[in-house]
Amino acid sequence: MASRGDRRRDLYAASPPAGRRGHRGSAPLNAPCAPGATGGPPRLLALVHTAAALLAAVSLLGTLRHGLDERGTALAFGVLVVVGELTRWTGTEGREAAPLGAAAALSYALLGEDGGHPTHHGVQQVVAVVLAASLLGSVPHIARGRPVLDHVARRVLTVGFAAVCFQPLYNQGTFHGWGTAYALLLLAILTLTALCDALLAAALAHSRTRWPFGPLLRDELRATLGIGSAVCATGAVMALAVAVVGLWALPVFSLPLLLTQMSFRRYAGVRATYRQTIASLARATEIAGYTPAGHARRVAALSREVGRDLGLSEAELTVLEYAALMHDIGQLSLVDPVPAGATAVLPVEEQRRIALLGGAVVRQTGVNPQVATVVERLADPCPEQPVAARIVRAVNAYEEKARDAGPGGPLRALEELRLGTAGEYAPEVVGSLARVLARDSLGMPMGG
Repeated sequence: MASRGDRRRDLYAASPPAGRRGHRGSAPLNAPCAPGATGGPPRLLALVHTAAALLAAVSLLGTLRHGLDERGTALAFGVLVVVGELTRWTGTEGREAAPLGAAAALSYALLGEDGGHPTHHGVQQVVAVVLAASLLGSVPHIARGRPVLDHVARRVLTVGFAAVCFQPLYNQGTFHGWGTAYALLLLAILTLTALCDALLAAALAHSRTRWPFGPLLRDELRATLGIGSAVCATGAVMALAVAVVGLWALPVFSLPLLLTQMSFRRYAGVRATYRQTIASLARATEIAGYTPAGHARRVAALSREVGRDLGLSEAELTVLEYAALMHDIGQLSLVDPVPAGATAVLPVEEQRRIALLGGAVVRQTGVNPQVATVVERLADPCPEQPVAARIVRAVNAYEEKARDAGPGGPLRALEELRLGTAGEYAPEVVGSLARVLARDSLGMPMGG
């Protein structure tokens, strides 16, 4: 039996020739993307964690040596960070959302006065307090088996960055008498901090998933414009309010952000229910015996990974996933089921009829019209198809060809798709499919 490394090399050999490029300027299709490949991502992950660990160790040792300044202030901000971490949740697109904890940590890093009295805490105390509070608030998440290492590393580095930009200059009296410009300074530092956090988040995601860095950074920046802008604004307002009225400002300005977080959680719940409804509709063909069990789910999962590799945005990936789930729903119009639901072997006209009927069904469900458009165009000539339709078409054909074909089935299926790239399947999609299949994260499709 061939080893895993041999299968990877065979899959890469099946990708289109060098020089072809994926959608939106993705890397060459023969680029070494497999987990076994040497390169930067693992080193980048280790670099981020090492930098955070060094900063945390230096800050903790320095704080233990010199003691806490303004202990009441440190305790108040620490408690707020703990509350924010305890209410942390997995947000949309799988992002960890702890806006209250982030705003409290950043406001402490930018705190210059407390009730009109200058503070004397420095960078080391800021990082130490935020680190201790973040770890304490993460205990329930660790107990549930949720990963927190990346989250804590980002929190330490971003708060450390904000504190380094502000605390040394403030303690030297640089900002004395700035007036309105002082508030603008805080917003500027928070904006730079948010950009650094987005960069770190994209780098960590790229290191762990090997998805293209550019689209990941773009999605992180878009997320920053949403809840990230509220975090930055709240952090600046907290720091300014505490400077004037003292610590009583913390609960007052924390409440709006906490309500915002609750609204985001409710929105995420609605989206999850919506997706479950679509998945249930997609299972109609399986229940009726038109397609094998799990076929739509497998095609949707693999299509989403290919879309990630090709650099699609989160919104485009959502449309792609929904279209992949419902791509066979037009088969319900057939009098006699296609054997094993394999529509890829049907005549083009029959494929087009099923696709149009499927699109009409999707439109009746009230799903995003873009999903219906993708389903309707699954049988169109490849150059005329939208990217999502090209992906679903190639992945569906691969799954049908490789299913129950034995150990060599996936390689033969991928080779058939490669030979069909002259007009039936998009070369960049087939190349991306080869890269995705070569990764350990998905492996080979299985029946059932």
